Amino acid sequence: MSGGPILVFDSGVGGLSVVAALRRHLPGSALTYACDNAMLPYGLREDDWLVARILRVCEAAVAASRCVTLVVACNTASTLALDVLRERLSVPVVGTVPAIKPAAAASRSGHFGLLATSATVSRPYTLGLIDAFAAHCRVTRVAADGLVREAERWLAGEPPDPAVIRQALAPLWEDPELDTVVLGCTHFPLLRGFLAAAAPRQIEWIDSSEAIARRTAQMTSGVAPWHGPGESLVTAPDTRLTAGLARFGFAEPHLLVLD
Repeated sequence: MSGGPILVFDSGVGGLSVVAALRRHLPGSALTYACDNAMLPYGLREDDWLVARILRVCEAAVAASRCVTLVVACNTASTLALDVLRERLSVPVVGTVPAIKPAAAASRSGHFGLLATSATVSRPYTLGLIDAFAAHCRVTRVAADGLVREAERWLAGEPPDPAVIRQALAPLWEDPELDTVVLGCTHFPLLRGFLAAAAPRQIEWIDSSEAIARRTAQMTSGVAPWHGPGESLVTAPDTRLTAGLARFGFAEPHLLVLD
C-alpha cells in the first residue's frame, strides 16, 4: 500500500522554488502544494496572528493531502511557527531558514547581503543565525517586501516591474565589496534571473532550496510515487495561479476548506 505525498506549504508561490529542488532530489515522489494566498503577504502581519493562521492552514492541508511530510517553504512561517507545528502535527516538519551559514563561507570579501521580508530581516531568530555563523562578516540586511508581489506576478504570466526590482536591490550596492546575497524569502529565487540582470556586478546568489530538499529526503519515508500532476490547494480562488502551478507539475488548484 502506497503512502502519501510530500506537502509543500507557503503563503504564496514562493515555495515553488523549493519544489524545483525537491523534484531534483526526489524525482519519483508525489508532491502536493498548498498556499495561503488569501492572506498574502505574511511578512507584513502580526506575529501572534500569523502563528495561529499558519497552524490552522497547515492542519487543514495535512489532513486534506494525507501527506507523509510537511515542508514549510516559507522563511516567515518557519521562524515563527515550526515549534508549534511540530508539537501539533503527527508528520515530520521540515523548515526553512535563511542561508546565512553558506553565505558566510562563500563570501570572499566578508560582506554579504540578506534580502528578505521585513519580518525575516528583523526577527531575533535571523539575528541569532548571523551571530552564530557570520559574526566575522558584515551583513547588510534589506527588507524587500515588494519582491513578493513581483514573484507572484511573474508566475501569473506578467513581467515583473524593473523599477521595483532596482529599488529593492539598491541598498545592496552601496559597498562595492559586497559579493554575495542571501535570498531569504522563497519567493525571491523565482526572480533570480531578473535580480542578476539588475545587479551592477557579478554576485553570488544563495538560497536554502537545496538544503531543504536534502533534509526532506533524509526525513521522509513511505512517500507515494509520482503519477502525473500533483494536487494543489489554495485558500482563495485565483485562476491566475493555474498556469504557473502547471509549470511546476501541479493540477488546477482546489479550495482548501478551513475549520
